[in-house]
This record gives sequence, C-alpha cells and structure tokens, in this order.
Amino acid sequence: MPIRLAARAVIVHDNRLLLVNAFPGNTSDLWCAPGGGVDLGQSLPDTLMREVHEECGLTVAVETPCLVNEFHNPDDAFHQVEVFFRCTITDGALCDTWQDPEAIVTRRRFVTRDEMTGLRFKPDSLPDVAFGMAGEIGYDPLERLVK
Repeated sequence: MPIRLAARAVIVHDNRLLLVNAFPGNTSDLWCAPGGGVDLGQSLPDTLMREVHEECGLTVAVETPCLVNEFHNPDDAFHQVEVFFRCTITDGALCDTWQDPEAIVTRRRFVTRDEMTGLRFKPDSLPDVAFGMAGEIGYDPLERLVK
C-alpha cells in the first residue's frame, strides 16, 4: 500500500483553534485539524483550501508549514504523512447547518488551549504547534493510528 499524503490546517482565530471530528455518526470522540488527502496533480495548498471548505464551509489563505506528522496502522499497512500549514480565514463562519459533501466531518468547533485538555485529539503536539511554536516547524515521528 502506498504512503498517503495529506494536508491539514492550523487555524487559530480569536486565540481558539479550529478542530473537526471526522468520524461519521459520532463513532469516535477523536478531534483533529481540518484537511485531508491530496488528489493526484493537486498542490498541498490547493488541497487544503478544498478540504477546509468542504469540511467547514470556510475559505482560507494558506501560509507557512508548521508541522509534519506521520502515523500508521501496522495491522493493515496504512501509513499517512500529513503536512500542517498555518492558515487564516478569509471568508465564511462556522455554521451548525453546514454539511460536508462527503459526510465525513459532522462536527466542528473552535477551542482554546485550556479546552483541549478535556478533548481527545491527534497529533499530540497540536496545542504546542497552534499556540506556541510561532515560526518553527515541528515533526512528529511515526505513531500508531488511533480512532
């Protein structure tokens, strides 16, 4: 199985980070940054703009990379490398009635760093990347996939 490449958005607005739950039907309480897999022939920033709009109804400007994260599932040979980019919202607002056309993301919310302590999220370094590593690029070594 080939390595999957994905792009994710670190969107901090009013000192709150945008997170999504990408498990239809509330099958997991795991939260992550919005984003998704790269389509053949599409750049990482273009992928990210498409995915954030699909998942959240927001238009974003993609800025600098801030994290490379990779994870795998040794049981089925799944391996994904994600490049996280800092982004800013240029149009739109979160709305409870927004529907992801692929019906993957069903919940989305902004959270403070303190609120993240009560949530299950991945990658583990996300709060530090979002709220504390201005100008730096982090790297999360290969970790096991969790749901």
